[in-house]
Amino acid sequence: MQNMTKNGLPPKQGLYDPQFEHDACGIGFVAHIKGVKSHEIVKQALRVLCNLDHRGGQGCEQNTGDGAGILMQIPDAYLQSACEQQNMKLPTAGSYGVGMVYLPQNLEARQACESTIERIVNQEGQQFLGWRTVPTDNSSLGDSAKSAEPFVRQVFIEQSTDVKSNLDFERKLYIIRKLSENAIRLSHPNSQFYYSSLSSRTIVYKGMLTPEQVDAYYLELQDEKVDSALALVHSRFSTNTFPSWERAHPYRYLIHNGEINTLRGNVNWMHARQAMCDSDLFGEDFKRILPVIDTDGSDSQMFDNTLEFLMLSGRSLPHAAMMMVPEPWSKHETMDDEKKAFYEYHSTLMEPWDGPAAIAFTDGSQIGAILDRNGLRPSRYYVTTDDFIVLASEVGVLDIPPERILYKERLRPGRMLLVDTVEGRIVADEEIKSRIAGEQPYRDWLNEHLVSLEDLEEAEIVIGSDPETVLQRQQAFGYTFEQLRKILEPMAKTGVDPIGSMGTDTPLAVLSDRPQLLYNYFKQLFAQVTNPPIDANFEEIITAQGTTIGPERNLIHPEPESCRQIRLKSPFLSNEELAKLRYIGRDGFKTITLSILFEAAQAPKAWKAQCKHYIRQPIKRLRAALRS
Repeated sequence: MQNMTKNGLPPKQGLYDPQFEHDACGIGFVAHIKGVKSHEIVKQALRVLCNLDHRGGQGCEQNTGDGAGILMQIPDAYLQSACEQQNMKLPTAGSYGVGMVYLPQNLEARQACESTIERIVNQEGQQFLGWRTVPTDNSSLGDSAKSAEPFVRQVFIEQSTDVKSNLDFERKLYIIRKLSENAIRLSHPNSQFYYSSLSSRTIVYKGMLTPEQVDAYYLELQDEKVDSALALVHSRFSTNTFPSWERAHPYRYLIHNGEINTLRGNVNWMHARQAMCDSDLFGEDFKRILPVIDTDGSDSQMFDNTLEFLMLSGRSLPHAAMMMVPEPWSKHETMDDEKKAFYEYHSTLMEPWDGPAAIAFTDGSQIGAILDRNGLRPSRYYVTTDDFIVLASEVGVLDIPPERILYKERLRPGRMLLVDTVEGRIVADEEIKSRIAGEQPYRDWLNEHLVSLEDLEEAEIVIGSDPETVLQRQQAFGYTFEQLRKILEPMAKTGVDPIGSMGTDTPLAVLSDRPQLLYNYFKQLFAQVTNPPIDANFEEIITAQGTTIGPERNLIHPEPESCRQIRLKSPFLSNEELAKLRYIGRDGFKTITLSILFEAAQAPKAWKAQCKHYIRQPIKRLRAALRS
């Protein structure tokens, strides 16, 4: 196998593609509900992490882990003292940002990366304060972890006087991070370079470690001055992937246990939509931070990229989480209409990041968790009489005397747990979602602009269904005797899917010497981790087959016209429904018909020519028409 890439994965080769890797893990967080910072929070979080050791993976060496880490508030008192010892004066807490940066071990390459970061910090009008080497001890690490170990340093950046708020400073740090990532990838593509975090609120300590190695490697985590009011921890198990320092959790805003089954579509849609995005909050800087998603990352990291982008673009953190992981709403008969309208409106903006997932997130002041709509990943939490909350992917992660426990609960499918350490309380799922859903008149917007396919005007069906040509058309479209007798005939007679064995032994179309239909070359993707079977008909309350089609607008500037789309109950359309779309006569919608015919005698050159002429060009014209 070829050499590993900088993120620890083999490069794309043969039938292997690193984008299909997945993992499943253990997650947990500890927080003081009133926002009281202490070193005890850090110690308890690390204890939770160690008790999730069985959730983490190890290689052939027991001292090389798949990954572990902690996300916490910036320990200002400790950093003030540590930086003062090397003659670096930090401003007050909140007015400086600290970045945890993985750098190359090679001195020359490391200095090149550092000089690039310093240059970009100054170009963006912020004050570069200096570098600090993070004290680490790799004596407990296995050879595999040591061979990929980065040089870990902290960069300190002071907020300029023209930056009006802390959130504006977070956006500026985001821009600095994105610009430096893009610049270093271009100038030093093979350098080991990665931001674990860059924020004025939070900091991440992580790596290719076992849970017990986190504070043994990052020595400052043992210092009593390192304090926080909240901490998220994660123990990674790479189900069928490769461990690396970068792919360890936590990420910059979240920890994740599970798998995003819809990842490829989510990422492709974000790439398509970012071209139409614009924001006054970023101004002229917006185009420079693209692409939003780093496709070198895992599904969790890409989720984190999107959550971060939505939050910094103006939405609150729980609002962004509701967009990305909506609860089942379409057939929820008792859901409040205002909340249902929120979900329906946002379903026209972006698709759910769906799959078995338990996700915990924080912006440094709020900390919360959300469960997938099916509840396929467990999360349980305790609230104590002295205002502590402990959540994890299982019970028993922390020894708490029974008399201290105020109550125990579990996170329910589609529900959100939110702790606001500034307000000093747990915000109920109903309260936070009701507040967010009431921010805009979503139902009025939907009534005005969203159109159902059933409400469109009837149109003439051009292609008929002449019974005399049925056999000819079946042969043209590749129907076999077995398909007609074993599948279609029983379904037509009984309305029930025929019973078959699990899986399929149908030969791959790409390996066949016989003519194949285009759709034979495509296969449905399925989850690669163990999940119970889900039937959309039997479990229709939590599954939805509907979708919307139509023009897209600015994802990060929602407005009434953003939901001007057509809602389909199912992606499978009858000839009558297709005719309605083909000859639509509504304002704001336009369709064109693409021809895929070509001269068979001149294939394959004629096929390539027709693809270019009849597909690429009309799509460009359609995009231009939609923009106008």
